[in-house]
Amino acid sequence: MKHLVILGAGTSGTMMVNHLIGKLPKKEWKITIVDQYKTHYYQPGFLFLPFDIYTTQQVKKDGRKFIPKQANYIQKKIELILPKENLVKLEGGEELPYDILIVATGTNIAPDEIEGMDGPGWYRDIFDFYTYEGAKALRNKLREWEGGKLVVHITEMPIKCPIAPLEFVFLADSYFKNKGMRDSVDITFVTPLSGAFTKPKATKALHYLLEEKNITEVTDFNIERVDYENKKIIDYADTEVEYDLLVTVPTNMGDALLERSEMGDELNHIPTNKATLQTLDHENIFAIGDATNLPTSKAGSVAHFEAEILTENILHYIKGEPLKEEFDGHANCFIETGNGKALLIDFNYTHEPVEGTFPFPGVGPLQLLKESRANHMGKMAFKWVYWNMLLKGTHIPFVSANMSTKGKHFEKVESN
Repeated sequence: MKHLVILGAGTSGTMMVNHLIGKLPKKEWKITIVDQYKTHYYQPGFLFLPFDIYTTQQVKKDGRKFIPKQANYIQKKIELILPKENLVKLEGGEELPYDILIVATGTNIAPDEIEGMDGPGWYRDIFDFYTYEGAKALRNKLREWEGGKLVVHITEMPIKCPIAPLEFVFLADSYFKNKGMRDSVDITFVTPLSGAFTKPKATKALHYLLEEKNITEVTDFNIERVDYENKKIIDYADTEVEYDLLVTVPTNMGDALLERSEMGDELNHIPTNKATLQTLDHENIFAIGDATNLPTSKAGSVAHFEAEILTENILHYIKGEPLKEEFDGHANCFIETGNGKALLIDFNYTHEPVEGTFPFPGVGPLQLLKESRANHMGKMAFKWVYWNMLLKGTHIPFVSANMSTKGKHFEKVESN
């Protein structure tokens, strides 16, 4: 009996176990998935939790219900990967041998990377919304907050869902308008990038929305420290931004497991072939989702597209066939812009977000790079799609793993 082991039962790991369980011969392969946590979180919902759009119960479920019964599901902390021995060590001394390993351990926030960020102000007037605990604490803060200087800040890239901080400022604008207190709130968006987003054309559209909503934009801000006593963030050029309430996206780092196992880069992301999803240093180890160092967005849609291609490459690897270099970095993201509207962007390694229609050329019904209520409905519907289709490895109709160029107006750009 051969063993395929999946590390992590988040979005990527859960999709992979569901994709593979019916495709590997049961008499030849045993599939094991390992995660130390019982709860599975709908992470896109963390954006909505602070604004009371979603409840806590809508963003979490028992992870076991999404793991097929045929798989061996272990809930333990993963201590170490020993790639030369094809072995994974778990807490308590348990060892898991593997023939194929899939690393799907995601990323975590690291506020301790910045001086003062996780000091006495943490969860008092400094919050994140990239964790369940942070989003819930921020919700409680916003319910009672009476206004002042709201600063939404990105520490450094890459981060999970790079458009989420922008969505937060747009939703904050709408939230405070609905509470009748927008005039009492000064909103500033602070980013280390030279613009609102990583892609030029999308940046132009998003900058216009920031101006329209009277949101101040501070770019090229590389934070050095948080002065929590005087409530200001300071960058290496001594630029200062004052806050009354700081909503920050701390450094995103891969799981410390990869550092302990000496398999990650400086941010604990595992070096991975961007087209095949095979790790660069070990041919029988594959990686997916936020755990990789791929030059594409760390987002659920990306993991979904990766999972379809990785499943095929796992089967090719087992048969001794060449791997297909098919993953093109495809990302498909809704951007909430507040007031019941959203943008939709669709891009990959070589094509930036452009105008057009999705998923049907010329028909839509969704418009790319344009605000619409239909896009907002698509964003809100994704929660149902996530729990009922995406996690279960069900193909989403009319949405291909690779980016379709039909119905879009784009220019080719250099690959990263």
